[in-house]
Amino acid sequence: MQDFAVDPGRIYVSGLSFGGAAAAIMALAYPDLYAAVGIHSGLAGGSAKSVSSALSAMRRGTLIRPMRATRPLPTILFHGDRDRTVSPVNGDQAIAQARPAGDLQTSVSAGHSESGMAYTKTELTTPVGNQGTEQWLLHGAGHAWAGGSEVGSYTDPKGPDASREMMRFFLSHAKDEGSFRR
Repeated sequence: MQDFAVDPGRIYVSGLSFGGAAAAIMALAYPDLYAAVGIHSGLAGGSAKSVSSALSAMRRGTLIRPMRATRPLPTILFHGDRDRTVSPVNGDQAIAQARPAGDLQTSVSAGHSESGMAYTKTELTTPVGNQGTEQWLLHGAGHAWAGGSEVGSYTDPKGPDASREMMRFFLSHAKDEGSFRR
């Protein structure tokens, strides 16, 4: 940001697996810096305190209560329901951590990617329509970036395009004095 012309209201963080967990941690540690966060097949921030507890959390979800975000950021999350590396329960825990306070409206829809992978998308919005979280559960998917190139490592070209969906989500959120706008 010091070296380039960057809109400070449009800074986002995302990652896959360990990178997804790192994105969740960055959102917890620096909520004033980011406008939104993307997590793909990662853990909730603070799920582990050591290598052994991280490996355990990856398999079964965290046994400790993940810290609650003091200022939750709009969050989009993708996780395969057949992920054998990072259990899908971690996606639920990461979304719970990012859940905005107050009354929320829940919208659940089912769909298929262009290549036929089924998914369930759950959206939480405030009564005035601001989107707080979006969770994509990818049916039949393992531990791989959805919609990635078939020649890439840890990618699943059959899934919905997680990169495109994250960009859509991110571009619909910008910081505006502690809140987000559409």
